Amino acid sequence: MTSFNCPPNRSPGCPVEGALMVIGGKWKGVVLFHLLDGTKRFNELGRLMPGVTQRMLTRQLRELEQDGVIHREVYAEVPPRVEYSLTEKGESLRAIIIALKDWGEENVPYYAPKPDAKTKPAKSAKSPQPAGAGYETPGKGSKARTKATARMHDQAMESVS
Repeated sequence: MTSFNCPPNRSPGCPVEGALMVIGGKWKGVVLFHLLDGTKRFNELGRLMPGVTQRMLTRQLRELEQDGVIHREVYAEVPPRVEYSLTEKGESLRAIIIALKDWGEENVPYYAPKPDAKTKPAKSAKSPQPAGAGYETPGKGSKARTKATARMHDQAMESVS
């Protein structure tokens, strides 16, 4: 379990900091979101999150399990089968995870629904970058994901302005 101790003279935000230690991280919230639909196997979660590496997914799942938010069920079969599901503690995060999803759709431009073709603003005078220039396929390393995310953000900001 994540060790987090608020001092006796703690600030009012200390419990928030502790909660974010449990559910924070690049992939934990996404894992929890996908588990809201029910039990998932490791590879199924990996397919739902194409940018995550196996190592990182394993790490995030272990931390969530240690904190009692998810349950890991291992079946004695060949090949071994492992399933993940939310615990009661994890289910208590349902409203928070859905609220985060809704907030992201509303407030993070590159995750918001795309406008209709009729309402798209005129393109800027900037010349477009050649296809594939300075871009790698997402999921092939953190630099590739960072470039892809930055490019999506730039495109979204252009469409918003």
